[in-house]
Amino acid sequence: MKMACCIWALSGSETDILRQVRDIGFDRIDIQPTHLKSLESRLLAQELGLSVSCVGASFGLPAGASLDQHDERLRQAAADHVRTAIEQAAEIGAGTVYVIPGKDPAAAAIDQYEKSLVSLADDAAARAVKLAVEHFPGTALPSAGETLEFIRALGHDNLYLLYDSGHIQMSGEEPVSVITNAGDRLGYIHLDDNDGLSDLHWSLLDGVMTEESLMVTLRALDAVDYQGAVSLELSPALKNPLRALAESRDAVTRALHQGWLNG
Repeated sequence: MKMACCIWALSGSETDILRQVRDIGFDRIDIQPTHLKSLESRLLAQELGLSVSCVGASFGLPAGASLDQHDERLRQAAADHVRTAIEQAAEIGAGTVYVIPGKDPAAAAIDQYEKSLVSLADDAAARAVKLAVEHFPGTALPSAGETLEFIRALGHDNLYLLYDSGHIQMSGEEPVSVITNAGDRLGYIHLDDNDGLSDLHWSLLDGVMTEESLMVTLRALDAVDYQGAVSLELSPALKNPLRALAESRDAVTRALHQGWLNG
């Protein structure tokens, strides 16, 4: 199973961050739209053998802009921002771009979000990039189940679910059921931990996640033939984010080995 990490867990110069993640064994990274803009960073990533798996397109949206905005100007600004991220992903070979839901659960806002997503999914498909929606507590799509239902109702071949283990813990959903239900609509995986209540992005196994629950989750991904990366999305507020990434990587490696032994 391929493993990646979200480089926004780390602080410092971008070139230092790239060297650090490579030094602890990663060869795949996730980025935000502001990352890898300089020629120096792009060349260094290539030199280090770092490939980009996914771009988080909802980071850095213009002030007030969102895909569900009733104000057409602000909605278009958000769509343009995501479209630029899709173009960036295609240019650097990232297979997936993801967005988060809007916060307004009103029918009118959801309708605008749907229209935005369909248009962006078309653009992403034309560039051979998957567009995924992350289920997100506190938004109009707070659970993985609701997000899957929303995606399937739209019926677009290029819309997928981004599964986040921390959000699953907050919504109280059962990982295997969610993954099995998602099947081929599973577009990307974020792994992180928390206390089951707040979106803390702790290192794996530091919260309610156990070795058993991690192993079962990874085995479920294998059972649905998930081919993408599993990406560690940890908080930059952790005491030592680089060590947390290394320890979380090791936890995944152990869980994969144990799952294979028990398989």
